[in-house]
Amino acid sequence: NLTVIITLTLCKKRQRRTRVEWFILNLAIADIFVALYNNPIEIAWAVTISWNAGDAACKILMFCRAFGFYLSSFILVAISFDRYFAVAKPLSTGTADERGKIMLITAWTTAVFASLTQVFFYLAKHPNLENFYQCVVTNDSFPNHIVEMFYHAFNFISVYFLPLVVIIVSYSLIIIIISKRSRQTIGCNSNRVTLRISGLNRIEQARAKTLKMTIVIVLAFIICWTPYYVLAAWCWLFQDSVQNYVNQWIQEILFIFAISNSCADPIIYGLL
Repeated sequence: NLTVIITLTLCKKRQRRTRVEWFILNLAIADIFVALYNNPIEIAWAVTISWNAGDAACKILMFCRAFGFYLSSFILVAISFDRYFAVAKPLSTGTADERGKIMLITAWTTAVFASLTQVFFYLAKHPNLENFYQCVVTNDSFPNHIVEMFYHAFNFISVYFLPLVVIIVSYSLIIIIISKRSRQTIGCNSNRVTLRISGLNRIEQARAKTLKMTIVIVLAFIICWTPYYVLAAWCWLFQDSVQNYVNQWIQEILFIFAISNSCADPIIYGLL
């Protein structure tokens, strides 16, 4: 992520960045936010075991922790929309840059408001141990069980389900559009004496590359986030059974899978 940021800021500061590069730059900022903010605090918290930074720091931590994940997912959604419009309406280049800025601003703003749900987090005192606190959501954080399930459902839909659906639908539509244009080009050229093979080859190459990119992006998102949210859904519905049947180290590994999406993004989008 640092390589992406340095390349797009320092190395290209005298050049006009393309719209795609602006999206990739913002995605790298969101992902490195997770790496530089969340992970050191997680490590320190694992060393101290109890939370020793106070209630205000607890709320700030949880807000920023969620913000990185929300922003990363929302920018992935914005990139999907941008790629769809680039293929579906290739002649609307005049409004494309403005539309891209609006989508980026919307992603950042929406991530801020979505992260405000973290005000439910507060310091929970251990019932038996003195001066032992944890920065967690407990049953006492919500007025009733319905509100608690709504909170978990909102996080699940915002970070995982909605971005996944948008990514799959957007790139699927891109493949369909390219395929239709490929068939139309073949039909038009079949009535002519000369066939523009090079043009057809470019279309086929674009379709193949888009298909590969779609598969990699969707698989990376699914592999990173699905195990974590399967466990999370199990925990929301049957918390006691998770503690009895799933070891703590397995829960930690699944969380590592989730945040590893922030490491995979620059590799995927940088190569493809």
